[in-house]
Amino acid sequence: MQIYLPIAEQSVSIFLLLGMGGGVGFLSGMFGVGGGFLMTPLLIFVGIPPSVAVATEANQIVASSVSGALAHWRRKNVDIKMGLVLLAGGLVGSFIGTQIFTWMKTLGQNDLMIKVCYVLFLGIIGGLMFVESARALFRQRKGGVSRKKRQHYWVHGLPFKMRFKRSKLYISALPPLAVGCLVGILAAIMGVGGGFIMVPAMIYLLGMPTAVVVGTSLFQITFVTAAVTIQHSFYTQTVDVVLALLLLFGAVIGAQFGTRVGLYLKGEQLRFLLAAMVLAVCLKLGYDLFATPAELFSLSLGAGGGH
Repeated sequence: MQIYLPIAEQSVSIFLLLGMGGGVGFLSGMFGVGGGFLMTPLLIFVGIPPSVAVATEANQIVASSVSGALAHWRRKNVDIKMGLVLLAGGLVGSFIGTQIFTWMKTLGQNDLMIKVCYVLFLGIIGGLMFVESARALFRQRKGGVSRKKRQHYWVHGLPFKMRFKRSKLYISALPPLAVGCLVGILAAIMGVGGGFIMVPAMIYLLGMPTAVVVGTSLFQITFVTAAVTIQHSFYTQTVDVVLALLLLFGAVIGAQFGTRVGLYLKGEQLRFLLAAMVLAVCLKLGYDLFATPAELFSLSLGAGGGH
């Protein structure tokens, strides 16, 4: 059964969109990520224009993140104070990212920018996470001690320290603010919640426990993507409400199941699976970016030449 998407200006199967929303919502609850790193490329793969995919996916992430965050809230796995600090940086970053997106859209280069950003960030983050989680799993199978010692990095010597009781941390507020700002920029440009950067940053840079990271990440993602959606609606007019509602419906249901499944997996296993998924999406996007297109004239039209 087909449905017409007014902003995307095309017809797509309702069941395909519901299935995509449910699957990504499942991953959101399981890994503590918004799922945009997977959904935005999927929408592009099925023919949705990248600009519409980015703006609309930010809207969809709001619902899937709310659903997952509430499930973790009930289990007391959300550090509200840390989430608010991350959110402060995220709101600033979302405004900066929206302005960059609008500027690139006027130049006609936003589609290329979106794909290049995906390949770069997914490749770097996915590779680092894959290596670390594989080593952790290998040590675990050899019978090594999986408990890590508390390590101190240069960030622990920064000023403006705050105590985060739920995460059992006493660190500077500057690193969380910087992480939140970066995630806000990426949310506006790439249509992602930023969990694929925030989750490893919270674990390895800030030293937060994995169990608390997932719920806190979803808490921050909820508000940042809501801000991104509002700004895209105002500045770029690329939010397709019909598409967003279909994705939302599937995502809310999927997130509840994903949260339950995530409880049965260890932190190392969750990070390994997330890294493998990030790398798979990166390889697919990279291939599409550099492979010879079926219609060569589309390149010249995109560059504005038309010759």
